[in-house]
Amino acid sequence: MTYTNGKYADFEALRERAVALRRAGLSRRQIRDRLHVDNNDILNRLLEGEPPPAWTKRPNAKDDLRARARELRLQGWTYDQIQVELGCSKSSISLWVRDLPKPERRDPSEQAKLASQKRWKHELAVRDEERQKTKAAAQSQVGHLSDREVFLTGVALYWAEGAKDKAYDRRERLQFINSDPDVISFYLRWLDTLGVEPERLRFRVSIHESADVTAAEEFWAALAGVEPPTFQRATLKKHNPRTSRKNTLEAYRGCLVIYVSKSADLYRRMEGAWYGIVGDATRRLE
Repeated sequence: MTYTNGKYADFEALRERAVALRRAGLSRRQIRDRLHVDNNDILNRLLEGEPPPAWTKRPNAKDDLRARARELRLQGWTYDQIQVELGCSKSSISLWVRDLPKPERRDPSEQAKLASQKRWKHELAVRDEERQKTKAAAQSQVGHLSDREVFLTGVALYWAEGAKDKAYDRRERLQFINSDPDVISFYLRWLDTLGVEPERLRFRVSIHESADVTAAEEFWAALAGVEPPTFQRATLKKHNPRTSRKNTLEAYRGCLVIYVSKSADLYRRMEGAWYGIVGDATRRLE
């Protein structure tokens, strides 16, 4: 086919320009607009034999699946196992891996074991998804806590974790210790709800002697909104060689102890409220 009339009369010169633009990385649309070629047949002839630039190629949605299938095949997986793992058809898998060596036949008992492990892995994933959904739904149901709800929740938390007064050992003051940052954050909010001024708070870290005390104090100080130098001297736990200590990870920061000065009246309010909660629960059971 030749083009001897009109604006495409000098076809070869036009083709040279089109090829140069293609090799410079332009797309078909860009070349069409640059050369004012509005005929697709002519544009095809102008670019014949010239591959498109890489950036214009649309990614194949199955490229990742194909690569993963080949990886699993090289690990000795069967078509059935790859199909379960990737969720694609056996015909596609066959095309993707047909040039790879076939895996050695496994003992039937080993195949059954692998299949069982695969099913169990899937079951665990399903259970974990349901677990997370339940937690998320419960969290969303809590909503905004009133000061009264914070007060009652804090009373129950303190009675479970805080120091308590005994007839043989009078300790009518608020003293709380815990290693969970979320628990500590809630306890500090509870104190704020009670009207406790920040200057009445005293902090101390209780931690294993081999841990990073400075890092622990910096962490708890940042959580409490105070400076590390305001902390009292840390309490160091001695190592017992007869026990196996498991809290050795970097995340280990010991426990934070929080005292409230001049808190006898607050302690009595807390204890009275606790027995009010217990009394109401007991009456409802009668």
